[in-house]
Amino acid sequence: MLGKPRTKLGNFLDLRGISQEWLVKKTKVSRNTISKLSSDETYSPTLATVKKVMAAIREVDPTARPEDFFDI
Repeated sequence: MLGKPRTKLGNFLDLRGISQEWLVKKTKVSRNTISKLSSDETYSPTLATVKKVMAAIREVDPTARPEDFFDI
């Protein structure tokens, strides 16, 4: 695999040209957590974090569902 490892969320951001920094600002979730969500398949976020991320993602894609990005 070339490049850095990416999760479903990381790929979503990459395909739409959305920066992790945008997600940090929108969600007020730490940069470290957003980085893990974007690249670490084994990282399991809290429900509160999932809700914040999904609220921001739905600004870009109103049809997005949590199960599109997280193993819930």
